[in-house]
Amino acid sequence: MARTAVALRTEEPRVAASVAHLGLVARLWSVTLACAVLYGEIPDLAPGLLRWDPGAAAPDDLWLTAVHPLPADRLADVVVDGHLRPLEAALRSRHRLAPGLLRGNAASALTGSARQLGLLAARQGRTDAAEQARRHTAALLAHPYLNGTGTLTGTAFRRRSCCLYYRVPGGGVCGDCCFVRPPGSSPHAPSG
Repeated sequence: MARTAVALRTEEPRVAASVAHLGLVARLWSVTLACAVLYGEIPDLAPGLLRWDPGAAAPDDLWLTAVHPLPADRLADVVVDGHLRPLEAALRSRHRLAPGLLRGNAASALTGSARQLGLLAARQGRTDAAEQARRHTAALLAHPYLNGTGTLTGTAFRRRSCCLYYRVPGGGVCGDCCFVRPPGSSPHAPSG
């Protein structure tokens, strides 16, 4: 988290923790969702197989020591149970982060990954893949861990929580934030 805090120029550890969490979760969803859609299988991301180098730049910061394919219907088990729940517990034990914020980050990362996958699939004429990405995303958002984190309309997602990015110097609200402008700002102030 210290590296993220320095990069963001924030002195608030919980803000750095939230932004780092969002980035890591986006990587987990993008890998598994793309594999589920394109191959009908996902890689086993068991903690004993997955390595993360927080000092490396994406996409080289995550890698597997061995690849073991699993059925795509295990997507929620692999990501939610294998990573999101334990990561949430670890972050909450060290930082004042609400469960809704972390689950909102997870939903935001999922819908962002699905949106990018859908755009890529559409550019390649793969309407089947774009539709599969939408179906997987809708099913995952109905999962008890992510249910109620926001509203998905088409590919647009509006979360019910905030990731705290507005607290980063020069930051603002994200495209799917529950706020229209940073809390405490003037209604005439530009949003980020």
